[in-house]
Parts: sequence; C-alpha cells; structure tokens
Amino acid sequence: MIGVKSMKDNNSWQLRMFQKTLKKKLRLKALKGHIEHISKNDNCLLVTCGDNNGAMNFHMREIGGKWSWADLEARSIQEMSELLGEQVQHISENHLPFPENEFDCVVAIDVHEHLEDPNPFTRELRRVAKHSGKIIVTVPNGDETKLATRIKNFVGMTKEKYGHVREGYDIPDLKELLSANGIQPCRESSFSRFFTEILELSINFLYVNILSKKNKAEVETETIAPATQDQLKSIEKTYRMYSFIYPFFLLISKMDLILNGSRGYVIIVEGKKE
Repeated sequence: MIGVKSMKDNNSWQLRMFQKTLKKKLRLKALKGHIEHISKNDNCLLVTCGDNNGAMNFHMREIGGKWSWADLEARSIQEMSELLGEQVQHISENHLPFPENEFDCVVAIDVHEHLEDPNPFTRELRRVAKHSGKIIVTVPNGDETKLATRIKNFVGMTKEKYGHVREGYDIPDLKELLSANGIQPCRESSFSRFFTEILELSINFLYVNILSKKNKAEVETETIAPATQDQLKSIEKTYRMYSFIYPFFLLISKMDLILNGSRGYVIIVEGKKE
C-alpha cells in the first residue's frame, strides 16, 4: 500500500536487476560521495526522467534523510511506488509540486539532457531548495569528441534513441547553466569511463536492436533497457545468461581505473542556492 514503507526485501525484481548493473552502481557510489553527510531529519528530493525503476530511489533512501520522489515519465511510476511504499510524483519540467524552500538536498539524475529548454526546470530545482541546501545534478558528458560517444553514434545509438535532445553537458556548460539560474556550483565529479561505457553500449544495443524484436517485447520509444517487470520477463532467458556472465563484465569495467585521470562519461555538479 502506497504511503506505508515497503516491506519488500532484496528479492524485488528492481533490486535484483540493480545488482547486475554497471553504470547505476557507479552512479550510486558517486552520489553517496556528494550527500554522505546527510542527516536523518534532512528533507530530500530525487527527480528522475524515465530511466528508473525505483532501485536507485530505494538505495538513496538507505543513505538517510526523508525523501520525496518525482519523475518526468509516467511508465514506471506505479512499479516504483510499489517498491518504495511511497508515492512517486509524475511531474512536468516547468513545475515541481513542492513548496518553496522545502528541501535540504535536491538531486536531479539525468533530466536536463531530455529538455529543449532546461532553464525552467533548473529554476524549479532552486526554488524548492532551502537557502542552505545543496542541489546536485547528474548528466551525460556532452563532449561529442569522446571515443565511446563517437562509437555510439556510428552504430546508430544516437541521442534520440535515449530520448535526449542533446548529448549532454560538459562540466563547464553545466556549471554555467546552474549559475545562470541562481545556483552557485561548488563541487564536481565524474564517473563511467571508456570500458564501462562500451559495455553499457553493447547491452543497450543488444536490447534495442535484437532482443526487443526477437522476443516481440513492447519496447517504448526512447527505452534502451527493460523499464517494467513485463519487459524484463520478455527477455528472461537472455537476462539469465547475462547474469551468469555479469562478473566478467564487471571485471572488464574495472579497467576504467587506468583512465582515472580522464573525465568520465557522466558528470556531477553540486551547487548551493544563492
């Protein structure tokens, strides 16, 4: 029942799927570094945009704080709400249905690259944050010259496949966007380097171009991985095979360590409300 904390354990399909991810686990680790000092009484908000089944929310809640949830896409909201035992708000990019100065911490995960005009949404992030609160934004790195990005475009996994209106933002671009909307950048980081990015690309390419057609799965436009339990069930045999070889994929992704001096394919900028 929504409104009561979920009693689901780690057998939830979303949480099992999360444990076999590469990039999402890196994202959680990186975000923990930005909100590690959160207190149990801090009001926090997480805003996502479709590429979310609730597992990230579940793990963010475990860090601490009192969380509210919102998503710009409707397709996964019901299953997200069931996992969390709490309502996930379906929102528009121009309005967050929360009071001004409400949150000690506001996190937006990969939203801005979906928006033709990111300014109204960015101003809303600022509006709902407290004056002393932090605002954390993650986006894909928008540097189109990076090798994995060029490979994505070459094999047809363009930004449109991901539902993006732009590749993303590099750190200077995102800092400029935040500053222009009254958010003072104060910290930055990045994650997911070449090896992880290529592995993710291969998984997404297989799902979009082969599995979804072979299994006649109902794959919505701008969906590059299973977003619902039914979509996951439609590729169940292949997913079991992937789970078996996942340790090998994880080992390859660790090769990112040799590239730690380079900027990752996902960036994070943390700021404060001016």
